Amino acid sequence: MYNEKYMDIALNEAKLALEENEVPVGAVIVKDGVVIAKAHNTREKTKNALHHAEVIAIDNACKELSGWRLWQCEMYVTMEPCPMCAGAIVNARIPNVYFGAYDKKYGACGSVINVFNMKENFKVTYKGGFKEKESLELFDKFFKYLRNKRT
Repeated sequence: MYNEKYMDIALNEAKLALEENEVPVGAVIVKDGVVIAKAHNTREKTKNALHHAEVIAIDNACKELSGWRLWQCEMYVTMEPCPMCAGAIVNARIPNVYFGAYDKKYGACGSVINVFNMKENFKVTYKGGFKEKESLELFDKFFKYLRNKRT
């Protein structure tokens, strides 16, 4: 069940990404009401295309729980997951995902494609639009920074 405090933690992670000049996406994984992993994008810093917030959070959660099946967890993320991240969520068996802003360019939870509705043994329940305004404000700041940097 959605809990606003976890989305606030994800937004704080996105703010950290923004401070590091990364695309401002934050993710949090919760199990039994306890945050077991949180992360933000670090692709620029690490020079690694896989370092999306969701993938890093999943990696951290698997290490925390000493296993790859996160079927008792839920994820909060500030932006609709892309195809890579949605696939990682399915493969990690995360049953519930709550996200902030919809991504009309790369969204894989219904905006462009829907990885969660593909024929698969494991189904993910998802809902977006939580704290969408706050998530989009961070994106606006980031892209404004990039535009100003170019001029």
